[in-house]
Amino acid sequence: MRGVAIIGCAMTKFGRSDLSLMELMGESSLGALRDADLGDRPVDAVYVANMGAARLNKQTAIASALVDRLNLFPAMAEAVENGPASGASAFKNGFQAVASEMADIVLVTGGERMREVNNLEVTDFVASLSHPEAEYIYGVTLPALAGMFARLYMDRYGVTAEHLAMVAIKNQENALKNPYAHIQQEITMEGILHAPEAVVNNPLIADPLRLYDCCPVSDGAASLVLCPLEMAQQMGKQIVKVTGLGQATDTHAVHERPDPTQLTAVRLAAQKAFAMAGLTPKEIDLAELHDAFTILEIAQSEEAGFFKKGEGHLALEKGITSLSGELPINPSGGLKARGHPVGATGVAQLVELVWQLRGEAGKRQVEGAKNAFACNFGGFGNNVVATVLKRED
Repeated sequence: MRGVAIIGCAMTKFGRSDLSLMELMGESSLGALRDADLGDRPVDAVYVANMGAARLNKQTAIASALVDRLNLFPAMAEAVENGPASGASAFKNGFQAVASEMADIVLVTGGERMREVNNLEVTDFVASLSHPEAEYIYGVTLPALAGMFARLYMDRYGVTAEHLAMVAIKNQENALKNPYAHIQQEITMEGILHAPEAVVNNPLIADPLRLYDCCPVSDGAASLVLCPLEMAQQMGKQIVKVTGLGQATDTHAVHERPDPTQLTAVRLAAQKAFAMAGLTPKEIDLAELHDAFTILEIAQSEEAGFFKKGEGHLALEKGITSLSGELPINPSGGLKARGHPVGATGVAQLVELVWQLRGEAGKRQVEGAKNAFACNFGGFGNNVVATVLKRED
């Protein structure tokens, strides 16, 4: 298996967009291809991550459509759907194509246009990834699953509403330094939790989770260009190498898990990624975790091995996960503030890590970062992809 490098990356601004899905994906794809500076080298394969185009945008065969839009014929093209983990799954397919020598140049693009429909339709669309007979037909939504998970976690490990608010405050502060982020708003503990107006400004969504504990509904796209490591070295580029990938699954229905507070697929996927990379969690300099809900950042930080079970919120208290801390988590603002166009999220996490490892993250730059980790969380933890990237000097 040959080494694989990321040589190009780009993304659109996340939020509400007037562009169509294909326009969004075309914009990020062209940006990544320009960044890669391929010359006359052809793109051999295109992998497109998307969850909702057929339902939300009335469009299928979007991989073929993107190849046509970019005039990348006769590149191989496939769409990849793995719920909110579609982005990392598409990236994994691109990695495998290059590593196996099936392709030399691969474009991976994730995109979603979710704000084309109203919030009720989006909530139902996302809820369709729950178990069809045991959860969805009873009205389960992702906020409901997250709320029950959060309550169990708080009761068992001493996590408080203040800890959840700390995640939101931290990530929205990071997003203020990210021009691509959806949410550009400073918030305070007093304003979202303790002030009398917090009842109105930060209402309960799924007890104990409030509005500011949940990610926004976003439009957007993100793209990466992969090639063999040797080719990247010959091009004289700053090398960002893909050193580890892991994927694992868990029961579809959350209530069938022996302990619903254990995100087993996160733990196993992370372990596989670290084993492939030959690294331990202690050697990671920054991480992008899938904080669709604030409790998930805390829980994933533990399952990935960065902190002991039940101690993620204590690390948060100490500032360890802040932008200037020992292990910055979600310097991009995370799903919580960068936004969460579901098909684009896993790719956007890796775009942020590439920018960080290349020293191109601007005001949110983590100085000296060499090893980075991402967790892309599908379903409610039933299909998870973890990735480790490394800057090669």
